[in-house]
Amino acid sequence: MGTAATFRSDARAQGRGEVQVWVLPAPTAASRTTLDLTALDERERQRMNAFVRDGDRVLYGFAHGALRTVLSALTGEAPAALRFARAPCPCCDEPHGRPVLSPARLEFSLSHSRDLVLIGVAPTPIGVDTEPVPKPGTAEQLARMLHPAEREEVAAALPEHRAAVFARLWVRKEAYLKGLGTGLGRDLAADDVRGAVAGWHLTDLPVGPGQAAAVAVASPAPCGIRLHRALPVK
Repeated sequence: MGTAATFRSDARAQGRGEVQVWVLPAPTAASRTTLDLTALDERERQRMNAFVRDGDRVLYGFAHGALRTVLSALTGEAPAALRFARAPCPCCDEPHGRPVLSPARLEFSLSHSRDLVLIGVAPTPIGVDTEPVPKPGTAEQLARMLHPAEREEVAAALPEHRAAVFARLWVRKEAYLKGLGTGLGRDLAADDVRGAVAGWHLTDLPVGPGQAAAVAVASPAPCGIRLHRALPVK
């Protein structure tokens, strides 16, 4: 079962001292001519333009533009004025850990799939992840890399539910590893994310059928989560 959480909803950011998650639909083909990418920095534009598929470029541009919009609303800085850096990696102490604001004022995490963009913001380290529920064969193959207790949970599920059970565990694990700053550099079998992990609280997010999502927050106690379904109004 997921960690209990209080979900609240509001159209605007309410402050920096709470956990907030934006759940946004991925842009459609019609969005391509309306996306404002002027706030992206040169590195972001280079990464966006490196994608071969037009849809991937649009998704990347929208996700990073949305992140800047959210952080601008919370910090008071103009979206284009925000600067990012990397925290030290917990595995090797090199500067390729989780992305952070420079100077650091709050913590954030970004994830996107073909259907959704997630942005999480908190006063402590945070990770978010969203993925579509995979095909059964893919879920079965990837489940072999999980913690033994997680593999047992997937195997114990009814065949028609195994892919969804796997997807729930996978996004919880990815959110946790992103919050740690290790990403997939940490052994996927090292942690059991079915419930809470020491020092962290993991929560499943309600994002609709066919998709799984989770948020992991470094917190000594359960925390409420404010969900937003639209970007802050400028």
